[in-house]
Amino acid sequence: MSTTTNRLTDAQIAEYQENGFIGVNNVFSMEEVEELRRVTDEFVEQSAELIEHNDVFDLDFAAGHSPETPKLRRIKEPHMRHPVYEAAMRKEGLLDIIEQLLGPNIKLHHTKLNMKAPGGGAQVEWHTDWGFYPATNDDILEIGLTFDDMEIENGCLMCIPGSHKGPALSHHQDGYFIGAVSENDFDMEEAVLIRIKAGGVSIHHVRALHGSAPNISDRPRRLLLMGYQAADAWPLSGVSDWDAWTDDMLRGEATNVPRLEQVPVVMPFPKHPEPSGSIFELQEQLQTSHFAAELDAVGIQTQQQQ
Repeated sequence: MSTTTNRLTDAQIAEYQENGFIGVNNVFSMEEVEELRRVTDEFVEQSAELIEHNDVFDLDFAAGHSPETPKLRRIKEPHMRHPVYEAAMRKEGLLDIIEQLLGPNIKLHHTKLNMKAPGGGAQVEWHTDWGFYPATNDDILEIGLTFDDMEIENGCLMCIPGSHKGPALSHHQDGYFIGAVSENDFDMEEAVLIRIKAGGVSIHHVRALHGSAPNISDRPRRLLLMGYQAADAWPLSGVSDWDAWTDDMLRGEATNVPRLEQVPVVMPFPKHPEPSGSIFELQEQLQTSHFAAELDAVGIQTQQQQ
C-alpha cells in the first residue's frame, strides 16, 4: 500500500509561490484511485444513450461519442453526483495541503471532472481561471487529481511559470468573452509540463496561465478538478445566496468582510450573443487553436484507424 502525502515541504511552497503551480505525487492512494475510476466508468456508461449535453454530462462528439463507444468531456459538479467524489474533495490530507497555501478558512469553489478519450480527447485552450471568475483577492487555486498517469501524449496540464504575477489577460475575441487568450499574449515555448502519476495532484494558482493538448495516446486522461478559495475572496460578480455560500465552507469560518487587494482584473463580459455552455463550447469560437499541430496529428491518427 502506498504512503500518501499530507504536507508540502518548504521548497514546494516556495515553488508554488514563485511559479504559480506544482505537481505533487502520492496524495491519494491507489485504492482511492481505483474506486474513483470504477465510479467514473459507471457514469460514462450512463451517458451512452445521450445525444446532447445535459446538466450532468458534457459529451465528446469530436472523439466519437456514440451508444457503442460513450465518451465524455466532462461530468459537471461531480461532488454532487456521487459520494466518492465528495470524499475526494473533502479529503483531510488534501485540505491540509490547501491550508498551507490559502490559510485556515477554506471554501469550496467548484468541482468538475474533465476527461480526454484516447486518440482525440479535446484540448483545453490557454486561459486563466481568473479570467472566468475574478474576486476581491486572488487566494484561489485549482487542484487536479489525476486517475491516470498524466504525460504530454495524453494531454497533461501545461503552465507558464510566473504568469500568476503578471497582468490580467483578456479572454476576448472580436469584443466577446470566449474563455481563451490570444496566442500573441504568451510564448508557448516557455510552458512547463506538469507530469504526475495516478493519485497525484496538480496545483495551480487562479491567475496561472495554463492549457492542455488533445489526447493523442491510446490511454485515457481523467482529471478531477477541484477549486478552493480563501473564505474572504469574494467574487466580483457578487453573492446572491448567503446560506449557499456558507454551506460550501470546508474549514474555518465564513466571513462577510471581503479582503480587498490591488489585483489586475478584466471582467468576463460582454458575453457572446450566441448561447454557450462549457469552456469547450466557448473556446470553439477561437479562430486559431493553440494546438493546431496536435489536432493535425489526431486527424492523421483517426484516418489511419479507419
